[in-house]
Amino acid sequence: MRSGMFGNAVSISHQVIARVVQPGDTVVDATCGRGKDTLFLAQLVGSRGRVYAFDIQDEALKSTRELLNKNKCLNQAVLINANHSQMASYVEGHPSACMFNLGYLPGGDHSLITNSKDTLRALSDCITLLAPQGIVSLVFYPGHPGGQEEMESIEKFLSGLPQQLFEVIRASFLNQINCPPQIICIEKLGGGQL
Repeated sequence: MRSGMFGNAVSISHQVIARVVQPGDTVVDATCGRGKDTLFLAQLVGSRGRVYAFDIQDEALKSTRELLNKNKCLNQAVLINANHSQMASYVEGHPSACMFNLGYLPGGDHSLITNSKDTLRALSDCITLLAPQGIVSLVFYPGHPGGQEEMESIEKFLSGLPQQLFEVIRASFLNQINCPPQIICIEKLGGGQL
């Protein structure tokens, strides 16, 4: 089956992030999983940039390390075995972008999922750290247990952000079946803080 120009939720998030990130930037992959987003970010920032990649599972960090090494991008990555809710303790500087690909590790234990409490804390810290004109992308999977609730709590939080400081947009595939992934992107408009 042919894929349209939009691709999927992850490819849309990549298109948005690629418009902002420059070589030498600092960026964050809040949920590195199998490493595809981490590799994407590492290639954008290049050898002078820095990617902070978080995951609580050793299996995810191992997969990410192997993918980065295979593509000669390991040097610009800092792989962190910690929950993304601890982001503020690890990230130095002001990232130009942060990616959240929520849910569970593909091919891993489906009982280990991201949750509203940790993601809300990570997101709050992320938008505080974010550089002016920086972007955050979140990909949600409402079809798995806990996914819809996580998405709704994040939407509630984001709908309360002041529009003078942030623009928030949600995109979804209206004609796809089986609870397709959803995407939300946030742009920090200026240097103001919450």
